[in-house]
Amino acid sequence: MGETKPEETGKTFKDNAFIKAKFYADLTHLPVVSDDGGLIIPYLDNEPGVKSRRWLGYEASDEELIKYTLSKLKGCNGLKRTSFLETCLCFYDPQTNKIIFETEKIAGHISEVPSSKRTTGYPFRAVFIVKKYNKYYDNLTKEEHQQINHRLKALKRLTKKIRNLI
Repeated sequence: MGETKPEETGKTFKDNAFIKAKFYADLTHLPVVSDDGGLIIPYLDNEPGVKSRRWLGYEASDEELIKYTLSKLKGCNGLKRTSFLETCLCFYDPQTNKIIFETEKIAGHISEVPSSKRTTGYPFRAVFIVKKYNKYYDNLTKEEHQQINHRLKALKRLTKKIRNLI
């Protein structure tokens, strides 16, 4: 059997979401929903973007990514620290070749110091301050997170579109 996971070679979240959906659909011959996403910092030419985990040129640790993000914006303030957490979901049906995408973002900015609370595997949450609440993503309550959950919002819209296919 070939690769066990797809190689994310896309230039956009949409590209990578489709690469993953097609890979698993080809493997299973079933319809698939996949996603890709990450942090966008417009001042840094939308970096880290699709390279969020590999921004340093390799699979960086959470702590390395936090430190690197803060160093890239050292001395910057105001709008230069504007950022977004973005997700793109892709539905792909290999029987019909039907493809549907949905995207969603959370607006915010990059803090000057990281949060003391860290969610392992999601380093940017420790430096991302959610605009709606003016607090670190990592410090949101469950209720606040539900209100801004970008994957959930995109999934609800995607589900509605998939239902309309049936």
